[in-house]
Amino acid sequence: MDARLLDILVCPICKANLEYRKPQSELVCKPCRLAFPVRDGIPIMLQDEARPLSTDDA
Repeated sequence: MDARLLDILVCPICKANLEYRKPQSELVCKPCRLAFPVRDGIPIMLQDEARPLSTDDA
């Protein structure tokens, strides 16, 4: 994931900064407790595509 892209991407719901988790290939919003997938290097920033984080994921 390009660092410049990470600097400008925010959660589409709450506008918080996102954390990139490379092993899972997803962007995580801790306040919303959602993980947005990154497919073929493209972040999928749709609420319907996000998965809820479990307590183990936090």
